[in-house]
Amino acid sequence: MDNLSGIVAFVQTAEASSFVAASQRLGVSPSAVGKSVARLEQHLGVRLLQRSTRRVSLTDDGERFYERCRQILDALNEAESMMLEANAVPRGRLRVSLPTIGYRFLLPILPAFSERYPEIDLELDFNDRIVDVIEGGFDAAIRSGNLADSQLMAKRLGPFRFVLCASPGYLQRRGVPLTPADLADHACLRFRFPTSGKLQPWAFRGQSEEAAARFPTALTCNNMEALRAAAELGLGIGYMPDFLARDALRAGTLHSVLDDHLSDPGQFSVLWPSSRQLSPKLRAFVDFLSEHVFSDA
Repeated sequence: MDNLSGIVAFVQTAEASSFVAASQRLGVSPSAVGKSVARLEQHLGVRLLQRSTRRVSLTDDGERFYERCRQILDALNEAESMMLEANAVPRGRLRVSLPTIGYRFLLPILPAFSERYPEIDLELDFNDRIVDVIEGGFDAAIRSGNLADSQLMAKRLGPFRFVLCASPGYLQRRGVPLTPADLADHACLRFRFPTSGKLQPWAFRGQSEEAAARFPTALTCNNMEALRAAAELGLGIGYMPDFLARDALRAGTLHSVLDDHLSDPGQFSVLWPSSRQLSPKLRAFVDFLSEHVFSDA
């Protein structure tokens, strides 16, 4: 590390092809730059630069040494920026994409987030279609299910579970299913993923998704809120996240069925571009979500 100043002088000279230009970047005299590079060459026992009256150029050894030095200096600059940002106050606009249903678990915790980070301005884009986080210019996204995008980093939030619900009136008319097989005699309300067009599978213990897919479908929709409303109106039995059904279950406008037969817990994650260093505002948002979303699960 005693030669760090010489390495900096060498890299700047190599990139500028001039001791004078390098000296202007570093704020020292051209002779000081030349002496630093000469001491580095003497220490290494190789010539790094070819000098002429007009310009300097890299030797073969200099080319190899420059590539490694450039990587090292970039890493040092990144480490310095990381520490400076870690101590910075989180502030600025933060664009987040999340499914429409996300307001159910996000909005209740936003007052506490705003109180803790008053200088962060959230811009929330509620959309059930999967957006391209990088192309869309988003800082982060909240998604459920499998995460296949290798360009994104992810951190899991707390789990939730799915429930099957129907209105008391519907269950009185059609009866309460006691096993998954009983759903063959019921009207099933299914969610269709907007991006893929596929129906959401219903996961039961010991039963394949193909078997569940054969249940009679009375209605499909690509909005979970609409599916819950259809269930409350007595149109059939709907499969939905517990945090969506919670208020209706407490109010008695929906009753859950087959709780002991459902097997697959749900999972939301917060994602951000892997090529992007975590800024103070994004780090604050990710850590806050991890601490508060589904914290009672």
